[in-house]
Amino acid sequence: MLISKNVLITGASRGLGRAIARAFWKDGANVIITARSENDLKLLQRELRSSAKPYQQVDLIVADLSSATAITDLVAQARRACDHIDVLVNNAAVVGPIGTAWEVDWESWIFTLNVNLLAPVQLCRLCIPWMKERGKGKIINISGGGATGPRPRFSPYATAKAGLVRFTETLAMELKEFNIQVNAVAPGIMNSEMTAAVLAAGKERAGEKEYANAAAQRIAIKDNAEKAARLCVYLTSSFGDSITGKLISAVWDSWENLTDHSEELAKSDIYTLRRIVPKDRGKSWS
Repeated sequence: MLISKNVLITGASRGLGRAIARAFWKDGANVIITARSENDLKLLQRELRSSAKPYQQVDLIVADLSSATAITDLVAQARRACDHIDVLVNNAAVVGPIGTAWEVDWESWIFTLNVNLLAPVQLCRLCIPWMKERGKGKIINISGGGATGPRPRFSPYATAKAGLVRFTETLAMELKEFNIQVNAVAPGIMNSEMTAAVLAAGKERAGEKEYANAAAQRIAIKDNAEKAARLCVYLTSSFGDSITGKLISAVWDSWENLTDHSEELAKSDIYTLRRIVPKDRGKSWS
């Protein structure tokens, strides 16, 4: 009997989440798709079912990840839908309030941190025991702009994403003995609802650079979502068994042949967040 890979994907109703669901489905996995919009989830569910292999299953769960109780209920429903979990993809995110850190609404700032950081952490905490039952698992946390450098006027989003990457590194070390790999994926700029939010905020609130980037992406022909989705599938396949605790860019990194360097990668701080000291830049400061 064929045992299919079971994949739980948050924020799956649109954009990158939808692309990730499609990529895993094409790879032959069963998927559990979750988001706030039931109508959008049902549309995706019908689409996937139309190309289902005989053994494939797609389940949908409506959930608002800003609620800790809803997250607990989500995992409980997922457990009822399938007997094991192989992959968790923490994709759901909100751009949050746009503007300087001291001017934006504080409640919105906290809400953004809850959805973009605390919700993925809680989902990991709930899914890890489930993965440990089978002695293996993969977790993918979707990073974003601001994780590796300052992002003025997007402080809650950048803070949450930077925290998510460091959590990824930490969790990967804690889970090494349990054969559970944890990585972060940087998808690159996409024409998404976040892009629309930046444009709606305008140049004054978002800043000239962010607004210009969003405007350029709005008319761009190529989207990075499919490439990021393929990277998620790659990292959660057997190719990713030796890769953990890394932040990998779907657009800028040569990840297709990453397993060729797995031993070297495991011993290095490549694709991680680290502090830069003077000697790293050829300086000798006393």
